[in-house]
Amino acid sequence: MAEKTTIARPYAQAAFDLAQAAGDLKGWSTMLQLVAIVTEDATMKNLIGNPGVERNKLGELIIDICGDKLNEASKNFVRVLAENKRLNVASQIAELYEQRRAEAEKSIDAQVVSAFSLSDAQLAEFTKALKKRLGRDVNLVAKVDESIIGGAIVRAGDLVIDGTVTGQLNKLSLALMR
Repeated sequence: MAEKTTIARPYAQAAFDLAQAAGDLKGWSTMLQLVAIVTEDATMKNLIGNPGVERNKLGELIIDICGDKLNEASKNFVRVLAENKRLNVASQIAELYEQRRAEAEKSIDAQVVSAFSLSDAQLAEFTKALKKRLGRDVNLVAKVDESIIGGAIVRAGDLVIDGTVTGQLNKLSLALMR
């Protein structure tokens, strides 16, 4: 996986630079997500991995499938990916692009997982606290995991805050063993 990410990084940066120059970060996000979905299709994966399929025809096939959802610059981007045999990392390119976009827009996606549904007021408090701690706008998504006895787990980028009862008991157990 690290190898695919390494390969995808310069392409994601190039896409970001093109999007930023055009002032269309959101549009490029949508286009890259679409290309990623198309290239993740099982039939398309087989075509991408088949050395007998001409690269330029493969790129044009993806462009045709995406239809008018791609602008001329993104069509050229798909052609470059096809020519350089990089369509297999389109998903990683889209993921890395989203990270760059979030950094540029000073926002971050976060997730809070709790044993029970959280109220709007609780979600607002989580969002406010994360915004203060991270210095960014926070797009918070709440999920319920009934296996958590109590508390919550918050994930925002590389940050993980485990405030679950199980997590606290594990910390206590480690402290007592020392």
